[in-house]
Amino acid sequence: MVQFLVMNWLPISIRKALIAGLFGGALALGWPHEGLALDGVTVDGRAILFYTDDVGIFSATRRMSRDDDPTQPALDTRLTNKGSDVVFEPDMTIRKSVAHPLGTTEFSIRGQGFVYTDHTTYSHGTLRLQAVQGLSEATRVRMRYYYAPHLFLGENEDRRPGSHGHVGESVTSHIWSARLERHVTQDVQISLLGRYGLRRYNETFSHRDTNFWTVGPHLDWRLSHRVMLGLGYHYERGLADGREQIQFKDDVSYENHFITVDLDVELMEHLSLMTAVHFERNNWTSSIVGDEREGAHETIVQGEMIVVRQLTEHLRGFAGFQRSNRKQSFEGEGVKNTNFFIGIDGTF
Repeated sequence: MVQFLVMNWLPISIRKALIAGLFGGALALGWPHEGLALDGVTVDGRAILFYTDDVGIFSATRRMSRDDDPTQPALDTRLTNKGSDVVFEPDMTIRKSVAHPLGTTEFSIRGQGFVYTDHTTYSHGTLRLQAVQGLSEATRVRMRYYYAPHLFLGENEDRRPGSHGHVGESVTSHIWSARLERHVTQDVQISLLGRYGLRRYNETFSHRDTNFWTVGPHLDWRLSHRVMLGLGYHYERGLADGREQIQFKDDVSYENHFITVDLDVELMEHLSLMTAVHFERNNWTSSIVGDEREGAHETIVQGEMIVVRQLTEHLRGFAGFQRSNRKQSFEGEGVKNTNFFIGIDGTF
């Protein structure tokens, strides 16, 4: 059953085509249209156009949030500074609620794509399955499966004995998560997140295969009818196969601390400002002599700002930017990434 869900039985080219087909319909389906309404089904569509100054790190910057996958695979500096590009992100979510004796369960499937204009090797997609079950009027549990196949990271050093040069590095991620959400008051919701994941690399970099688990609390607090504050903390532990394969001198095992603060403000009717600041600390746990990550750490600071305009009852337009700064303790300079974007989303 799991093999069927992740489509491992299909060739890579066909898998990418199928996922791209799902993503390609996001913009058209996301535009509200009375003739497209489906009984009991809600469709959310979104389309975003990005300009990024570094295709090598765009994916990691884009996903750094408490509701996404903030702990991306280890990114060596040699994989960054790969040039600028324009990236199109189509996104579609289909939701259906089902009533039963235990209450109501909302099922959803989400497809998300990242289509690069010039650096097409980096183009990829993700799939997310979700079920939300109400336990009481104030409590619910949210369960997810997230699949990100064959994310190309760049040309990296071949560390296999007797090998030389650089080869393409890619990774596939499988993540299962559960989140218990409870409204303690009308204006305050607390959540507890737990997740378990696998990152599986292509054969050349299979010593980087990592199993990880995450726990952490979230807080959403409506300070006033115009202001919403969000806080989150994650602790994550990742163990890579390379910790037992010392010949590679490349153990990417880690302990991760992720802190995030976001603030949404309604500036006036139909106009809002969304801001967020994220901090991440990766403590590399390698004890292999000669490994550059032995006793080292990585620090990431990222900020973002989005202006949202409600265009119609079902349609919004938005524009914003993201800025991140990553620094490895064993390197002299950090790596910066800036993304500007404009988009539209809708629900019907």
